[in-house]
Amino acid sequence: MNHIVNIALQVIPRSSQHGTYELVDKAIEVIKKSGIKFKVCPFETVMEGKYDEIMQVIKNIHEVLYANGTEGMLTYIKIQTANKDVTISDKMEKYE
Repeated sequence: MNHIVNIALQVIPRSSQHGTYELVDKAIEVIKKSGIKFKVCPFETVMEGKYDEIMQVIKNIHEVLYANGTEGMLTYIKIQTANKDVTISDKMEKYE
């Protein structure tokens, strides 16, 4: 997988001590710090980059959320790959 891929991530953390949106903000902060290109949408965040790099970010998100009081989490992942690079702008430019 040497091409750029898009991976959409939705995490729904559950915690008796913290609000869901507070924890989602922590997940988005992990993505920001990773340097990977991303776009926050109402139900998910889409990331653009190498497959292994993005999957490492997803692992880091889980570790950070559990370290910050998440007791359980639902994670939904959608992956778009092709025999060429897949970019967010290719799909979104006509709408923005």
